[in-house]
Amino acid sequence: MQIDTKYFGEINMNDQDVIKFPQGVPGFIDEKEFVLLPLEDNPVFQVLQSTVESELAFIVVNPFLFVTDYEFDIDDNTMELLDIQSEKDVQILSIVSLRDPFETSTVNLQAPVVINQKEMIGKQYITNNKKYATKEAIFSPQVISQAKED
Repeated sequence: MQIDTKYFGEINMNDQDVIKFPQGVPGFIDEKEFVLLPLEDNPVFQVLQSTVESELAFIVVNPFLFVTDYEFDIDDNTMELLDIQSEKDVQILSIVSLRDPFETSTVNLQAPVVINQKEMIGKQYITNNKKYATKEAIFSPQVISQAKED
């Protein structure tokens, strides 16, 4: 299949790479199919790209790379919707809000994207966990200063 993307222009994708979001994503309930695309210059981040709407693309990241003790419970309805049978089939991503300068970018830890990578089904899961914010700083001052030294 061929899709138009926000960041990469027109690309070819395999049908088996499409992640189905049965309920859409908050704010875009009619958008039900996405693909994950790597950012070549920065493998930490990926693009969650709509297969239909080229301008609908989210920068996402594995939240455990920035918050090592990140945790939340997935309710039974979501487990059933995503047909999750094993923890190893689950991929967790968080949507990034890019800022200028980049070091001030934030990540949404309160509503992660949960993907059953075996079944290719996903959902943005709203945790309502007050421990995390929708705009958590990605980079601590220590991480920024260490990156500048390297």
